[in-house]
Amino acid sequence: MFNLRTRIYLLLVAVVVVTVTGGLVMVWYTYRMEGLLSHIISENMETLYAAEGLEIALVNQKGFVSYYFLDGDPDWLRQLGEYRQIFKERLETTKGLARTSRQKKTVSEIEAAYDGYIAIKDQVISHYQQGEREASASLHKEARNRFFGILDLCERYKRIHRNAIEQAEKKSLWQARNLRLVAGTAILIVIVLGVLLAFVLTKQILVPIRRLALEADRREKPNDTGNEVNILSRSVRGLIKDADHTQAALERSQETLLQAEKMASVGKLAAGMAHSVRNPLTSVKMRLFSLDRTLELSPAQKDDFAVISNEIRHIDTIVQNFLEFSRPPKLKTQKISPSEIVDLVLQLLQHRLESYNVTVTVDRREILPEIQLDPEQLKEALINLLENACEAMEGGGSIFIHEEKGFREPHGPVAVIQITDTGPGIQKPIQDKVFQPFFTSKEEGTGLGLSITSRIMESHGGCLALNSESGKGATFVLTLPLEKI
Repeated sequence: MFNLRTRIYLLLVAVVVVTVTGGLVMVWYTYRMEGLLSHIISENMETLYAAEGLEIALVNQKGFVSYYFLDGDPDWLRQLGEYRQIFKERLETTKGLARTSRQKKTVSEIEAAYDGYIAIKDQVISHYQQGEREASASLHKEARNRFFGILDLCERYKRIHRNAIEQAEKKSLWQARNLRLVAGTAILIVIVLGVLLAFVLTKQILVPIRRLALEADRREKPNDTGNEVNILSRSVRGLIKDADHTQAALERSQETLLQAEKMASVGKLAAGMAHSVRNPLTSVKMRLFSLDRTLELSPAQKDDFAVISNEIRHIDTIVQNFLEFSRPPKLKTQKISPSEIVDLVLQLLQHRLESYNVTVTVDRREILPEIQLDPEQLKEALINLLENACEAMEGGGSIFIHEEKGFREPHGPVAVIQITDTGPGIQKPIQDKVFQPFFTSKEEGTGLGLSITSRIMESHGGCLALNSESGKGATFVLTLPLEKI
């Protein structure tokens, strides 16, 4: 498939070729016309030659009667008859070649004059044979006058054809020169116009369209050899889709903003309540600790005491999560490999993993590169995910941690940590909700763990994603950009 530039150039070349071919055909036709005119001229020449032959046949008849008068030899009369017959034949030929009314009229005049000349000539011979010399001499003089009259007619007839030949030749040459001049001028003009059209199309149409198409093409490596119109059309369609998506995203952002404002209000309220509740909780915890050391309790009372202590610790955890959610700490970054954080977290959770009867396998081909990150927050994110996996796998199971470097849009080069468990997985209907604040499927959960983990990854310029099928476990994918944050 040719692009627009190539197709336009091909059309221009075709126009020029067709025009030049037409001009050449026209020039060829002029030469053919010259040939045709030459044929016409040759016909006039043939008629002219016939007229000259007629004139010669007439001249050849002169003198035979005088010779006969001198010596009385009848052979002169016989030769005269032969030349008369020749004249008649050439006269018939001349009549057959006559085309115009003027030519035909002149030939008729020649024929009539010749018939009169022959009649007088025969009378001269008859008077001479009868011995009437005076009558013969008088008629002989008249015959001579008629002879010269026929010669004049023959000369006039030749002059008619000579003039026709000259006019035809002049006219044909003039028309041929003009036609060749017009054809050459037309060819030159078409070539100039073709070059000008190519220049205009290239500079004022193709180049701007191509520049606009390449600028509007959102691909990183646009196809420079593609069709400019197709590229521009595709880019415009993409821009229209982007506009639609942007409009939809803007509407979603407005809804999210309203929700965020509500959540901000809730967060402030929660932070205030958390501060108000935390101080009494701290006092209660201290009192319980003191009572646990001083009181002698029965087994039933000790069980009650343990339940109260656990519930207070649970409340304290909830309050701590509220505080973290409402006021996320600022990043305190340092250059460190995410692999080191993984190893540290596994070391810290070793006993807890054993208590859950969970085994952990790390798939690491090489240590991930060092990047700027907050070790404490990444550690908190990993702990949240590992504890959630342990709680999901009731009765034990396996966790697989896979580390790799890769390329992800729009982050570019990234470090990827995948945490996969063998638990029941997460059902499709709730997968989009697990990262929402306060959403939980556990009876004693706060619904803030995954939300906090997702926010930690976003604060590092990365993201947290979930891949799961019901009954086949869950995979959480942590993505951290390798470039400087």
